[in-house]
Amino acid sequence: MYAISVLRSHGMEASALQQVFRAVVVSKLTYAAPAWWGFTTSVDRQRIDAVLRRAVRSDLWTLSGKPDAHTFEDLCNSADDELFSKIRTSSNHILHALLPPPSTASQNYGLRQRVHSLQLSERSTYLSDCNFLMRMFYNDSY
Repeated sequence: MYAISVLRSHGMEASALQQVFRAVVVSKLTYAAPAWWGFTTSVDRQRIDAVLRRAVRSDLWTLSGKPDAHTFEDLCNSADDELFSKIRTSSNHILHALLPPPSTASQNYGLRQRVHSLQLSERSTYLSDCNFLMRMFYNDSY
């Protein structure tokens, strides 16, 4: 944030500062987010949101009215969905071997459409529930 304030003091335009913020700060925060997002606590999420609220006050990040208007949780959820889609569709993906076999229940019963047709494994511990694949298997399963 200090580097961005230095750039601002040297006269860089607001749109360029927003691009620098997205390229540096947001990319650092979202790096490998599918791997670590499930293990964050509410305190961790509040700290990340505090950084983004500060950026909103500094006119570096917009939360409404723009096409890139997302909360950090939305960014992480979209990254999760994108990665899970790539894992499911590409048999060459390194994580594809970790997927369970297809479910036979969806073939025998008229169930509602799910994001995936994989067997749901048993949920065992809180730590395993934070795992990326377990979160994706049970995502929107209510």
